[in-house]
Amino acid sequence: MPDDDRAEEPRWLSEDEQRAWEAVATLLFKLPGPLESQLQRDSGLTLFEYMVLSYLSMSPEHTTRMSELARLSNSSLSRLSNVVTRCERRGWIERSPDPDDARYTVATLTGAGYQQVVDAAPGHVEAVRHFVVDPLTPAQLRAITTAVARIRPLLEGPDRPRPSGAC
Repeated sequence: MPDDDRAEEPRWLSEDEQRAWEAVATLLFKLPGPLESQLQRDSGLTLFEYMVLSYLSMSPEHTTRMSELARLSNSSLSRLSNVVTRCERRGWIERSPDPDDARYTVATLTGAGYQQVVDAAPGHVEAVRHFVVDPLTPAQLRAITTAVARIRPLLEGPDRPRPSGAC
């Protein structure tokens, strides 16, 4: 059989690449648990709720389009809507039509929602310090920041390319 007719051999990971991938996968799967446990214990929030409230707290006028909030939180609009509904019931978020374009809906952090973030933030920051910041040197933190800056563009955007053969 000529070489042209054979399927291209997969580009297997080298030992160093495999170790790097396993390290990233460990963070992806293990880090959210302790961060969520701390937030649940101290503030009654899920990590996703905290991230939504936090994004809104840092937005101009504490307001963001739902579609942008979904993008920032890497969530579907449906999942985000469910979380925002829970936060609305607690008085932390209000939804309204976007004043610039009524086809969109904006979420706005209420005063009570802002206070919830302010109250939750110290414990969350301490957990982030404990699990991520404090064990690393300044050079290691810069290396992580640099590495993620190279990876992030591949993960964001509606037209992100997918490798051939990916499901």
